[in-house]
Amino acid sequence: MSSSKDPSLPSADAAPDEAAEAQKLHELLMQFSREEDAKVAEREAAIAKNRARALQLLAVLEKSQA
Repeated sequence: MSSSKDPSLPSADAAPDEAAEAQKLHELLMQFSREEDAKVAEREAAIAKNRARALQLLAVLEKSQA
């Protein structure tokens, strides 16, 4: 075996079940990563929307007190 291979991946002589399990785990990690990225984007959008609402409310309050 070449030393340039990723040691976290199963070797070619590993049992097929181990390779399949490793692939499933890799796919799950990738899926969780994509879902987390989507959640971050949703939170950022919610923060921006809440900030815009807060600024509108502040403008209304300042106008009513003037």
